[in-house]
Amino acid sequence: MNSPALLYPSISTPAETAVKKIVDKIISSGIMSRQDHTLLTSTILANGDLTEGERRLINRVFDHIQTGQLKLSDW
Repeated sequence: MNSPALLYPSISTPAETAVKKIVDKIISSGIMSRQDHTLLTSTILANGDLTEGERRLINRVFDHIQTGQLKLSDW
C-alpha cells in the first residue's frame, strides 16, 4: 500500500510555495493575465532550477489552458 507521503508530496521550498500560491490564484480565477504570467515567470526564474513540484504546478496551468478551463486575458 502507498504511504500518504507518496500520494501527497509536500511542498519543499519557499519558492515552490510562492509558485503554488500564484498557480492556485490563476486556476481559481479561470483567467491568466499578462501580469499573472509575469509574476509566475519571474518567481520561477528567480529560483534558478525548477523542482519537480514546480514543474507539476506549471503543467497544471498548461493543462487548464489546453482544455479551455483557463482563459488568457490582456495578451
